[in-house]
Amino acid sequence: MQTVTTIGLDIAKSVFQLHGVDAAGQVVIRRQLKRRYVVAFFQKLPPCLVGIEACASSHYWSRELQALGHSVRLMPPAYVKNVKRQKNDMADAEAICEAVTRANMRFVPTKTPEQQSGLMLHRTRHLFIRQQTSVINAIRAHLAEFGVIAPVGRKGVEELLRIVADPNDKRVPEVVRACLAALVSQLLSLKKQILDFDRMILAWHRSSQTSKRLNCIPGVGPLLATALVASVADPKTFRSGRNFSAWIGLVPKQHSSGGRERLGSISKQGDRYLRGLFVAGALAVIRYAKLHGTNHRPWLTTLLARRPTKVAAIALANKLARMAWALMARGERYNYPAALRP
Repeated sequence: MQTVTTIGLDIAKSVFQLHGVDAAGQVVIRRQLKRRYVVAFFQKLPPCLVGIEACASSHYWSRELQALGHSVRLMPPAYVKNVKRQKNDMADAEAICEAVTRANMRFVPTKTPEQQSGLMLHRTRHLFIRQQTSVINAIRAHLAEFGVIAPVGRKGVEELLRIVADPNDKRVPEVVRACLAALVSQLLSLKKQILDFDRMILAWHRSSQTSKRLNCIPGVGPLLATALVASVADPKTFRSGRNFSAWIGLVPKQHSSGGRERLGSISKQGDRYLRGLFVAGALAVIRYAKLHGTNHRPWLTTLLARRPTKVAAIALANKLARMAWALMARGERYNYPAALRP
């Protein structure tokens, strides 16, 4: 059998599809593998280039195959195009094999188990927060059916919880009170779990030097700092701060032609979770600046004078993302503006 130099591996839950070619581009291998046979198959192969789409479980398989001596490259699925008429695993594996050797292809660095663990902390906490919001909305909606409403915000929720816990409040029938008590119990449990995850994230933040350096940037707290460390396996993969900001989705969409540049709203491509944290951090900086003055930030002062707050927040989030990339890629520390230095 001819020597395999490049393999396109279409991973799945149980059945994997392989497409392998030799140095001349001739097809050598085209077969399916059950999950339990994948490692044994690659153990018998001489070291070769393996292309995998960066999707669920791809980082695990990348680490496993690299441990066997193979060179693994993960690619964003959006950049792997199947040019065949039919969509199936065989055609997908062939497309992956062709894409991995493309000169202008972009690759995704393999995450370590520690980085994936940090991301799981964030994803689980975010899921609990969404569930908490859902339960609060359910409590509000159910009580509104009986004419009981409360102001928006934490104080309003606390007022509703007091009404549910008060058996003397006759506005709430007993059956409804029993249902709401179950929702309140779930809400309190979610709040406790979210607090536990906040503590775990803070502990992980204190153990990471990069995260502590990022925390010095205004608008970047432990939550965003740890999310950046966990999400960005190798910051030098990005050519510049703007390239990093574009990956997050904080740069304008382009629809340019004929030498005429047309820019629209932000692209919202890339990592939605990081983008939300950056915008929240930028809004916090703007809120603080409005309360305490913006004299020490002339750029922000000028921007707020001619743009709405939310537009300014997006621009500031873009700037914060570039700062964060510079600190991660160059190992530098944040330099405070001269007006803020002691």
